[in-house]
Amino acid sequence: METEQVKCLIIGSGPAGYTAAIYAGRANLSPVLYAGLQPGGQLTTTTEVENFPGYPAGIGGPELMEDLRKQAERFGADIRYGVATAADFGSSPYKVTMDDGKVVEAKTVIIATGAAAKYLGLDDEKKYAGMGVSACATCDGFFYRNRVVAVVGGGDTACEEASYLAGLASKVYLIVRKPYLRASKVMQQRVFGNPKIEVLFEHNAVGLYGENGVEGVHLVKRLGEADEQRYDLPVDGFFLAIGHKPNSDIFKPWLETDEVGYILTEPGTPRTRIPGIFAAGDVADPHYRQAITAAASGCMAAIEAERYLLG
Repeated sequence: METEQVKCLIIGSGPAGYTAAIYAGRANLSPVLYAGLQPGGQLTTTTEVENFPGYPAGIGGPELMEDLRKQAERFGADIRYGVATAADFGSSPYKVTMDDGKVVEAKTVIIATGAAAKYLGLDDEKKYAGMGVSACATCDGFFYRNRVVAVVGGGDTACEEASYLAGLASKVYLIVRKPYLRASKVMQQRVFGNPKIEVLFEHNAVGLYGENGVEGVHLVKRLGEADEQRYDLPVDGFFLAIGHKPNSDIFKPWLETDEVGYILTEPGTPRTRIPGIFAAGDVADPHYRQAITAAASGCMAAIEAERYLLG
């Protein structure tokens, strides 16, 4: 079994991983970064990014990630394709096994594996990705000013996204599978009190339609035990708000996570319960999930790794 010793191992290649690599590279930590299942992270599935500082005209998600990758490489980051399949944080140096069987022994590890948005599993979600289907209202809501959108979900996130979109769109439909909302009372009141939001209880989205992008959603409404009504609802945008799954499974035997799987860190820092192991970006962030906050936490993780190595 091939092993390799490194000072700083970064797992994941979204804004958090690449920013950590930029800072670690400039600090002469010779970081090794494994890009993971989706090199570039969630942003590579986004067409236009308009809220990342420094790009007044906006920039394509894949281009932004390519810029970050080149910047990390410029400062000496060793960027590789590969997925982490197992971890052993029992003692330092920490061991991470990659999908090719190689074991990397690292003095510091920055976990930046991200979180994957949950989808309904419809073929149309893939078909219209970046063409009307989104899992992030704060990222893409701006494109739907004065237009009609639908949000799927009945929890706090869905109510939050619907309320946010109501500030931009002309009309928001909230598609809820159950006959009630799971969201907190405050969020429910906000939704029911907003004249732009219409809640469709006991509805399931079963497909989407449109020529060059989403023009509407195929819905099934439950009328009784065995009765249902099928109809089409014209919308310009279709937002998923049924949660995210943090990519943290292989680290759970060693690190504390919340009930969803987000890695717990010391408040205001990327430090985990194990010295020398840091978590940055969406894998440790259930609240913001933005490229800019992920990048900032990657910076913090690299600075912490440098301090740990010095100390």
